[in-house]
Amino acid sequence: QVQLVESGGGLVQAGGSLRLSCSASGRNVGIYAMGWYRQVPGQERDLVAMIHWSGNTNYADAAKGRFSISREKVQNTVYLQMNSLKPEDTAVYVCKAQSPYGTIWGPGTQVTVSS
Repeated sequence: QVQLVESGGGLVQAGGSLRLSCSASGRNVGIYAMGWYRQVPGQERDLVAMIHWSGNTNYADAAKGRFSISREKVQNTVYLQMNSLKPEDTAVYVCKAQSPYGTIWGPGTQVTVSS
């Protein structure tokens, strides 16, 4: 069993920064990519950023230039540095991990950006 533990969400003013962390614990299932999605009530879960253990990254257009994803492979940990936050970034941010056995999702952490 693998669990994803997220931290770093909270309330911040527009223009501020937050850093999200997500660590995988439990059985070694060969995770090869991790990243973040976000979801607003009533809407679909959307990609924010993903990083492959090779170092390749994929960012949503809304995240480019403001967010930066990084990883620690040995610890199966991924970070999302979010700068210049906007009220429209308000959402539940959900961590995702990919392994040969499938996709693992975290419970999510709330990010609220006030104007």
